[in-house]
Amino acid sequence: AVDFLKSTTKSLLNSNLEDGNYISAKDKHVIVIGGGDTGNDCVGTAIRHGCASVTQLEMMPKLPEKRTENNSWPEWPRILKTDYGQEEAIAVFGHDPRIYQTTVKEFVKDESGKLVKAILVSLKAEKNSETGRMSMVPVEGSEYTIDADVVVVAVGVSPNPIVPNSVKGLEISRKGTIVVNDETMQSNLSEFFAGGDIVRGGATVILAMGDGRRAAKHIDEMFKAN
Repeated sequence: AVDFLKSTTKSLLNSNLEDGNYISAKDKHVIVIGGGDTGNDCVGTAIRHGCASVTQLEMMPKLPEKRTENNSWPEWPRILKTDYGQEEAIAVFGHDPRIYQTTVKEFVKDESGKLVKAILVSLKAEKNSETGRMSMVPVEGSEYTIDADVVVVAVGVSPNPIVPNSVKGLEISRKGTIVVNDETMQSNLSEFFAGGDIVRGGATVILAMGDGRRAAKHIDEMFKAN
């Protein structure tokens, strides 16, 4: 997803897409794997390229259109959101591009090695007898095939290892994120502060901004005290 969106933006800014230095979805059947905000951006970008079709796969069930009894205010509303990418797909192709509880089982290539199709499989929620955790597992016999020329993966966020690997003595979590005090954003190294995704994992810009404000406040107080 990052390569797809970044190359488009860079080419658009540099040449209004005339240099061709981007991953084009024009006249192609596009599959976007992931139902989040980045996936939505990929759907919208593919449509603006002029794709032949776009399908967005979401592993989890479709959310309700209204709040349920166990999701009352002031909790974050866990309801169905139709963003601009899906709205544009509905306007262009006449239907919502999202397919829920579905993932890719296999990719199919032609004789030259070019991607031509994807075999999809439906998923269901099932409890693991050993761990007791619920997970989405394939439904046997639910496979079906759709055309695919371009597949964009918009799932998961991995911490950038540059800072953790270059700062000696910095405490790192098992997930590869920097360990900090939640109130001050200070690490185990007294003059090293961090916030945002490198601390939280994949999150939002709003949370990152809040982290930055808390860190700045504590840094100011620390240096005034010294």
